[in-house]
Amino acid sequence: MIEPLLLTAARVCTFDQQRLLTNATGFFFERDGQLFLVTSRHVVIDEPSKHFPDRIEIELHTDPQNMASSTGFSIPLYRHGKSIWRQGVDTAGEIDVAVIEIERAALPKTTVYRAFTPQHLNADANQVEVGSSLLVVGFPLGFHDTLHHMPVVRHAVIASSFGLRFQGEGYFLTDARTHRGTSGASVVMRVRDGDGALGDLPWMLLGVHSARLDVGTRDRKIDEALGLNCAWYADILMTLTAD
Repeated sequence: MIEPLLLTAARVCTFDQQRLLTNATGFFFERDGQLFLVTSRHVVIDEPSKHFPDRIEIELHTDPQNMASSTGFSIPLYRHGKSIWRQGVDTAGEIDVAVIEIERAALPKTTVYRAFTPQHLNADANQVEVGSSLLVVGFPLGFHDTLHHMPVVRHAVIASSFGLRFQGEGYFLTDARTHRGTSGASVVMRVRDGDGALGDLPWMLLGVHSARLDVGTRDRKIDEALGLNCAWYADILMTLTAD
């Protein structure tokens, strides 16, 4: 029995033509019959680090009876010289979330995956409080179950007031041990789905993990890293996936 939550995540590799650049995480989101891959914006382009991939590749399960069967699915990032991903901007600037629409017809017919929907975004703020237990589903440093091609989860807790834009930015803080490669991972909270509306995926999608935070004045010889991360509020997906 495969935990459905694990099937929402996809390992992302970025490429410049055939040259492998980085590893990251993405997850599937479905709305009005359209399927999207969600990841961090800095995965598809990051000017400060001169990261300019021209395509990404995700790993897909292709046999519901054999999770060891998979294939790589390449997605170009540009078409006719224009970027195909969608990204958002708010009053504080750019939001580190990107979505790419996936052509269902191009997927292998036997592809096995699960996708979050707008129903998973209906977070009840009264249930989400400081210290609430979360999971971050991803591929830290590219690490995963290489036989069954499954992600791993890291435990996290909410470290700032949920619903309050931390320092005016569109994210909240999590306290978790994360690594490179986790960028773009879903940040979820288990819910009691009494009416079964969420089926076998009873998780609230709260955020999209972006990056670790640090303090510029930290003495790296004396002080440990903060261990805090920013997660962009997932409701941005309703804007990015709108027709």
